[in-house]
Amino acid sequence: MLVGVISDTHDHMENIRKAIKIFKERGINIILHAGDFVSPFTWRAFKDFDGEIYGVFGNNDGDRVLLKKMYGDRIQKQIRKIEIDGKKIALMHEPQMIEELALSGNFDLIVYGHMHEVDIRRINNTLIINPGEACGWLYGKATLVLLDLKNLIPEVITL
Repeated sequence: MLVGVISDTHDHMENIRKAIKIFKERGINIILHAGDFVSPFTWRAFKDFDGEIYGVFGNNDGDRVLLKKMYGDRIQKQIRKIEIDGKKIALMHEPQMIEELALSGNFDLIVYGHMHEVDIRRINNTLIINPGEACGWLYGKATLVLLDLKNLIPEVITL
């Protein structure tokens, strides 16, 4: 099963639509969004995704009341614990205690954002992924990750 991993969309509607198109083309029906959607109007693009969205609030998500109204339970406070196909996942925005979480052995996958740079590494049996910035605003390179969840094999995609 492939899942889409994205973060730091920061209102970049064109790149959100590009990401959704890639997810659809690759048959992805689950998105993990590691925060910083930013404005509630981003829902206008994400609502076209025919699958599950698991997201967390980021530090730039200002209008959390309206974001929650638009996204519902798809967006929650961090650190969010999720289990998909037997894989235990920690989803967060800021890199809080990543090493400690990985060393605990309680998670197969830790997904975070905030840093706007791709970070893919393993600590023991835990895969850690920061998909970079989907917006491309900070470093000029918009990225996301497609993840083979069964085998925990990531693929970085440039938008």
